[in-house]
Amino acid sequence: MASTFGRGFITNLMLICNHFAHKPEEAFYGAADHLEEFIIPDQFKGTEIEELAGKLRKRIVWHQPGTLDREDAEEVMKLLRRIILAIDRDLGIKDPDMGEFS
Repeated sequence: MASTFGRGFITNLMLICNHFAHKPEEAFYGAADHLEEFIIPDQFKGTEIEELAGKLRKRIVWHQPGTLDREDAEEVMKLLRRIILAIDRDLGIKDPDMGEFS
């Protein structure tokens, strides 16, 4: 059965990232839709990645559009970066880095 808003972990992270490429006041609209089938892979259960993904989910779901848009969007972006770096570390990359211009 086809998914409406994406299904997976990396897939849905990418879809959420797309939302936060917009202005903060526009970023949250529809972002929570991608949490519907946001699946934490078994190998990440009980890890920092699962914990960060839970924080990401809460930050997006609990956001009230029009209230603290910029601050909450910045927090979501920080969480996305932390998740991505944690995934790289879990994949065996010893020193992942977002770089100076991330």
